[in-house]
This record gives sequence, structure tokens and C-alpha cells, in this order.
Amino acid sequence: MTRILVFDSGLGGLSVVPEIRLSLPGVALTYAADAAFFPYGDRDPLFLRSHLVRTLGHLIETERPDVVVIACNTASTLALDTLRDTFSEMAFVGTVPALKPAAQGSRSGVIGLLATPGTITSPYIDALKQKVAPNCVLVRHGTARLAAMAEAWLRGDMVKDTDIADEAAPLFQHPDLDTVVLGCTHYPLLRHILEDTAPRPVTWLDSGAAIARQTARLAGPVSPGGPDRALVSRLSAGYEKAMAHYSFPAPIAWDLNKHPAIQDLASNHP
Repeated sequence: MTRILVFDSGLGGLSVVPEIRLSLPGVALTYAADAAFFPYGDRDPLFLRSHLVRTLGHLIETERPDVVVIACNTASTLALDTLRDTFSEMAFVGTVPALKPAAQGSRSGVIGLLATPGTITSPYIDALKQKVAPNCVLVRHGTARLAAMAEAWLRGDMVKDTDIADEAAPLFQHPDLDTVVLGCTHYPLLRHILEDTAPRPVTWLDSGAAIARQTARLAGPVSPGGPDRALVSRLSAGYEKAMAHYSFPAPIAWDLNKHPAIQDLASNHP
């Protein structure tokens, strides 16, 4: 049985699940949402890196996945290398903002990056821009509210379209912007609203298909048969409804205290 662990701070990673299912029919999925620490975007980097080592260590121990998908831009830019070093026998897929296809497809050479403040200010983004889009103008906007709006919308709460539009509005101050990269897995959940409320037509890109392709490459031939599972670090209102929308069973809470040895691993990665 082939199992893929999809991990995110909340519900945003659900946006990549349909792409993974298309690429790997019959694969067993575990979706893990770290709801107790959502959102990651404004967490202290040192704390978050240690927390991710501890949390992923527990989930790898209990779920025994073949591939771990870090379906979170903030966690990927901050801790992916650390996770690969710590769990060297595990295959990891990170989430990289789609700057390369944005640069290749932009006619004006002006692309926008809509992401969390933690992702926007990461040195990783500077290096990625220089590597894949050196000749483009990159307009960055960090929003601390949009991920929470996406969570609320998927839970069925009322979210105003105008409030969502306001979070992306600063990008459109550049008159030549023609492409926007959604640099958080939560944002594709609101893509239809962002498209409808944008002041002018632009191309919107996310990383879902690329994540699925890399996951399929690492997983290899699928051995089907296992049940899908949903896990959370804290049971939260509306999560069961959101998980059911993506054909997951009701989520259950994980308990890090069942694997105290994982705490020792985390202490080695401040």
C-alpha cells in the first residue's frame, strides 16, 4: 500500500489533494493539519523549525508514509532542508512558489507574489527570484489575513468578497503587472474570488500541479488499498465539513506525547 502524507498548518494543503489524486489514482492519503499552531506565517522562525521537526517526526512514525508533502510555503521555505537532513530516509516534496512558470509566461515581465509575510521576507525567495526570474520585476505583497479568510470560507463561514479583494489590491498598483503567483496553498481555495474581483484580468498561478508531479515521481507505481485519513493537532469547528468536501473522514487529533523521543530530535534543531 502506498501512502502519501500531506501536511499543512491548516486547510490550505487541501488545495493540492485533487492534483495528487489525479496523478496517483488509488493512493492512500493522510491529511494532517496543524490547527493548534495556525497560522505559521507570523510564528518565530526558530520555534517553528523545531516544532516542525518534532511534529513531522511524530507523523512519520505513526503514519509510515512513502512520501511527505509539505503543502505549506512557509514551512517549506523555513524548514524543508532541516527536515530532509533529520529524516534522511524519507522522501519530501516541498512547496515552491511558481515564479519560474510565471516568468516564462509573463508578457510584461512584471509578476506579483501574494504570500504570507514569512514567505515574502524569506531569503529563499530572493534566491529563487534570482535563479528563475532574474530579468523580471517581482512585486511582493505579504498578507497576514488571507490564509485565515480561506480557512473561514472553506469552513462555511461568511467572508466578504471585497475583503478578499483588498488583500490582493496592493499588487495591482503596478500598471504592468500581468501575472500573480499564489504563494500560499490556502490561496487557491479563493482563486475564483480573486479572479472575479481583480481590477483587471491577470494570470493566476499556483504550485498544485507541480507538487503532484513531483510526488508521483518520488512515489513510483502505486500499490492501492489503504484508507484515507485526516489528522489535526487540535479539533476545530468546521474542520470535519472541510475535510468531507475533499472526501476525507472526520479528523482525529494526534498526540505528540506518545513519542517523547521525537522531542530529542527537535532539540537538536533550534
